[in-house]
Amino acid sequence: MLYPEILPRQSGWLSREDGHEIYWEEVGNPQGIPVIFLHGGPGAGISPNSRRFFDPDKYRVVLFDQRGAGRSRPFGSLEDNTTDHLISDIEALREACGIEQWLVFGGSWGSTLALAYGQAHPDRVTGFVLRGIFLGSTSEIAWFMDGMGRFFPEAERRFLDAAGFGEHPGWQALLKRYAEIFAGNDGEQAAIDAARVWSAYEATCCTLLPDDGFVEDFESDQIALALAKLEHHYFVHRCFFEDGQLLNNIDRVAHLPLVIVQGRYDVVCPPVSAMTLHNAWAGSELLIVDDAGHAASEPGIIRELVRATERFDGAGFVQK
Repeated sequence: MLYPEILPRQSGWLSREDGHEIYWEEVGNPQGIPVIFLHGGPGAGISPNSRRFFDPDKYRVVLFDQRGAGRSRPFGSLEDNTTDHLISDIEALREACGIEQWLVFGGSWGSTLALAYGQAHPDRVTGFVLRGIFLGSTSEIAWFMDGMGRFFPEAERRFLDAAGFGEHPGWQALLKRYAEIFAGNDGEQAAIDAARVWSAYEATCCTLLPDDGFVEDFESDQIALALAKLEHHYFVHRCFFEDGQLLNNIDRVAHLPLVIVQGRYDVVCPPVSAMTLHNAWAGSELLIVDDAGHAASEPGIIRELVRATERFDGAGFVQK
């Protein structure tokens, strides 16, 4: 259901004034509809499949690894790494590409960043295609740390063991303990091992059906070390938002088209957040996929995301 594999037309690193270098790439038609792809995590990075949700004859697709993720440098860095920094990077990339406006496509944390970017620069956005909605609220962070294990207790057991807990200490205490481990208090190897456990825990909870290959990818050095450290960093700082920020500022973008694709059995980002966003955004479309969890790789999620991009004609969404 994805479009065929495609290699970048061009790629490079965007140097930022604070020393970060942002890896970016572009695929598709240079005269096509501009779209920016925002990956999840934070820290997950882009993959070759990230390019394949878009018709390469129709779209000009820009993708990048967010600060500290993927091929961006320095890898895993938390310094000068906030939501506002990421928004600034997106704008700098837009300007470097000479793009006036673009469609914003993102899932999970990518949906969070998409909304934050759109609210900061609504005149630069033509619409949104979002998956697995995460609004950056305290309750959602608490759920990740202390809720997913109700459905995946075996994975949670490993998550707690890595932090040295026999019983769940509560989400805030667990965040604090992982902060100590990631800071190196228990040694470098313990930090690496804990990062792999953190990432594997999330990956295990991502799919409706078990997917060992998906979990193994998340445990790899390229993903695990950045994903765990950056997710933890953003969780500790409540995604650098004020309480209710994304919903409170929804009027800045609610005039734009929005399609939400949400797995019915998404344990990582439960559907209540997607429904909350849909209810706050008149004219938005919410597509619940009844045979899917959280991952963008699940067939039903792929189907609806590709259909959403096919319906966008550069001026808005073609109604069903």
